Amino acid sequence: MFVRFFTLLLLLAAPAAAAAPASVQGIELRTAATGAELSLTISGYTRHTVFLLDKPERVVIDLPNTRLAPGVRLPPAGDAVQQVRSGQQPGETLRLVLQLTQRLSPQEHLSVLPDGKSRLVVSLDSRVFAAPEQSTAQAGTPVTAPVAAPVTAPVAAQVAKPVAASPKGRDIVVAIDAGHGGQDPGAIGKAGLQEKDVTLAIAKALADRINQTSGMRAVLTRNSDRFVVLRDRIDLARAARADLFVSIHADSIGNADVAGSSVYVLSERGASSEAARWLAERENAADLKGGVNLGGKNQPLAKVLMDLSQTASIGSSMEAAESVLTWLDRVGEVRKSRVQQAGFMVLKSPDIPSMLIETAYISNPAEEKQLRTASHQQEIAGAILGGLTEYFVAHPPDGSNLAANKGAAVQGRLP
Repeated sequence: MFVRFFTLLLLLAAPAAAAAPASVQGIELRTAATGAELSLTISGYTRHTVFLLDKPERVVIDLPNTRLAPGVRLPPAGDAVQQVRSGQQPGETLRLVLQLTQRLSPQEHLSVLPDGKSRLVVSLDSRVFAAPEQSTAQAGTPVTAPVAAPVTAPVAAQVAKPVAASPKGRDIVVAIDAGHGGQDPGAIGKAGLQEKDVTLAIAKALADRINQTSGMRAVLTRNSDRFVVLRDRIDLARAARADLFVSIHADSIGNADVAGSSVYVLSERGASSEAARWLAERENAADLKGGVNLGGKNQPLAKVLMDLSQTASIGSSMEAAESVLTWLDRVGEVRKSRVQQAGFMVLKSPDIPSMLIETAYISNPAEEKQLRTASHQQEIAGAILGGLTEYFVAHPPDGSNLAANKGAAVQGRLP
């Protein structure tokens, strides 16, 4: 509903233009100590999907509306990569297939270069599969990791193998942000549970459930104990063309008796401050969803477009958050029965509906004990997915499989 409403308004303000296909202008394959690294130089921005196939082990990279530039050669095989293949798929999608010598975990990093081109780096790491990690839920005490240096660019997470999508449309993309991380532990419970560990566990559980749901795909802002700058979390969601952004947290307060979950969306004051920042920097601003760049607009028109975008985004955020809050009430106590509004930084994307979920009070001993268990983490993840599914069925994003198959139920691992 948000995308349809906003797109209609944009059509009144700017002429429609079909996006020209991007082109992959360079491909490099490098051997790394723990696997390999593939680097693509692309003429402009393009969405991408990365997933795994087995028998034989392969990593597949799909780049919609993209072609291989004339004269670009595929790189030769390396130690971890047996063969690199390419092919053009329906819908002008360029597909790259890396046949592997062993199972590797892909991690993506998309960055925009000063000349307007973009670079997609896919790191292939064998360490993820070397030995099972001890989960936070099973450990007697929180996992302690070495202090990580802040990263200055968005870090994408491993994408689970998706369910085959209908050719009629695209997957709905949900960006999941595990709060805190690295040298920022967040809140710490009486028994020592750290917020950064439990938020990562719930985020991974939610991502797994989303990736097992037909027509939906998850992108994580972090998939390990690392620190990610707050604005980079928003940038990652924008780079992934996310339809919704969900930030996972665990609340804390001095009164140990306080318990329950709550859900936040952006406040009007927070939106106003962010709008001012975007308008001040609009000459370098990325496109808003709908294809309009603020850099090409005069001040009054740019402000109108920003206001329209933010109003629609907050409205959609509120509807999605209300649905999630209803589902959270089924698995535990809800502290605040209405969706709250605040100026949290991670909620400030002007055109992506966003919510922040305080899953429980880690300062409450009983809730801290629950948060430590894998079963309760799965319950929370299931409730969030239930709310998201309910929202997307009612408001399927334009271009998605769900919108193409109007009235069809989302099939997958629901609560």
